[in-house]
Amino acid sequence: MRKLLAVLAFVDAINDWVGRVLWIGIIAMTLLVLSEVCRRYIFNAPTVWGNELTQLIFAVYVVLPGGHILRWGGHVNVDILYSHFSMRTRAIVDIFTSSLFFLFCGMMLVYGGSLAWESLSIWELSNSAWRPPLYPVKMMIPVGALLLLLQGSAKLIRDILTVSGKATNERRVA
Repeated sequence: MRKLLAVLAFVDAINDWVGRVLWIGIIAMTLLVLSEVCRRYIFNAPTVWGNELTQLIFAVYVVLPGGHILRWGGHVNVDILYSHFSMRTRAIVDIFTSSLFFLFCGMMLVYGGSLAWESLSIWELSNSAWRPPLYPVKMMIPVGALLLLLQGSAKLIRDILTVSGKATNERRVA
C-alpha cells in the first residue's frame, strides 16, 4: 500500500510541477500581447511573429495542464446532485463514469499522438511569413493526454480506496 501511495504522490507531484511551470506562459502571453498592442498602435510597427507566438504558447497552455486541473478539481462539473453526495457516493459515481474519461483520454492520446508524429515526421512549419515549427506544439497534445490519463488513473485508484474504506488522508476535492 505504501508503494501505491508513493506512485500516486509522484503523479500528483508531476502535475503540480507542470501547473507551476505553466503560469509562466500566462505572463509570457500577457507581455507579448501588451508589446504587440504597443508596437501596433503607438509605434505603428507591429511584428510578424508576436501574434502567432502568443497563439502557440496558448495552445501549449490549453493542452498541458489538464492533469493539474483534474488534481485540484478545477474541471467543470454539473453538480446539482453531486455536491450533496457523501465522499463515498461521489467516489462510486466517479468510478462508474470513469470509463467515459478513459475513452476520451485514449482517443486524445491515439489521435493526438498520430497528429504529433505526422507533424514531426515532416518537420511541419507554419504557413505564415515567420514560419515557426509547429511540431513541438503538436507534440504537447499526447503529452497532455498522458498527464491527464495518469492523474485520472490516480483519481480512480483513490476512488476505489475510498469505496473500499481505505481512503488516504490526502485532500480530496469535489
